[in-house]
Amino acid sequence: MNNFIVPIDFSETSKNAARYAAHVANGVPDAHIILYNVFDALEYGSDSSPLATDAEEDASRKVIVELALDSVRTELTAITGAKISLVAEEDNHFLDTLQKYVWHNNIQLIFMGITGSSVLGQVFMGSNTLNLVRRGIAPVIIVPPHAQSTSAKNVMLLTDFQDIENTIPINTVKSILDLFKPLLHIVNVDHEHYVQVTDEYKAERVKLENSLAAYKPEFYFIRLFDFMEAINQFVVDNNIDLILTFPRRHSFLSNVFKTTNTTKLAYHSHVPIAAINA
Repeated sequence: MNNFIVPIDFSETSKNAARYAAHVANGVPDAHIILYNVFDALEYGSDSSPLATDAEEDASRKVIVELALDSVRTELTAITGAKISLVAEEDNHFLDTLQKYVWHNNIQLIFMGITGSSVLGQVFMGSNTLNLVRRGIAPVIIVPPHAQSTSAKNVMLLTDFQDIENTIPINTVKSILDLFKPLLHIVNVDHEHYVQVTDEYKAERVKLENSLAAYKPEFYFIRLFDFMEAINQFVVDNNIDLILTFPRRHSFLSNVFKTTNTTKLAYHSHVPIAAINA
């Protein structure tokens, strides 16, 4: 079974990530979507007793969260026939709790929004999404707030063609491509090699081409200084639906999420980003 988990904080952005996951699930016969929420644990006094609450109130808090999750599930059932489960856990450490759940429940993909519904929500969801990517516990599909709820017909794989064997987890990439069955565009943006492509680049390209031959990839070498401008333009020109990137080894995510004068791809693009750690 392909288990997809969607952390839900009940913001519109997180619910949109759930809708995106539901559309993806339509193309996966054994897909299972898990709507996941971590609500704050009770605070305890020096005598180990709960502060300003009791066990019944604790139980009722979980019931309220589960009812809210169920309302999201009801919406998703109009999109997909995939199995949808609800999980509500009480803890004050969202990422640690989520990480344990992912490790113990064979999760293939995490779908997560990049902002919340308010300023505080943007801080919460934005920072947690990026910190989750850095942990590398599973591939994370980052769904921008305005992303269209559709599957991916054109996928863009970003690479600098350096040490392909150790920087691109080919089996994980294949598993994601198998979910979407897209046209694959492999893109390198380079501001250094204006005159000619190096022999090292050619050798690494051959390795990647051989590894992903079954997907009949098209290769592109873009010589532009402005990385973000190049990516944005390629997305528009080629109707890209999903971008694959490998943040642990490369600086792509730091470029994407760093505040600049240009449009930040993750916050303003309609295109989800699959962050896959090697």
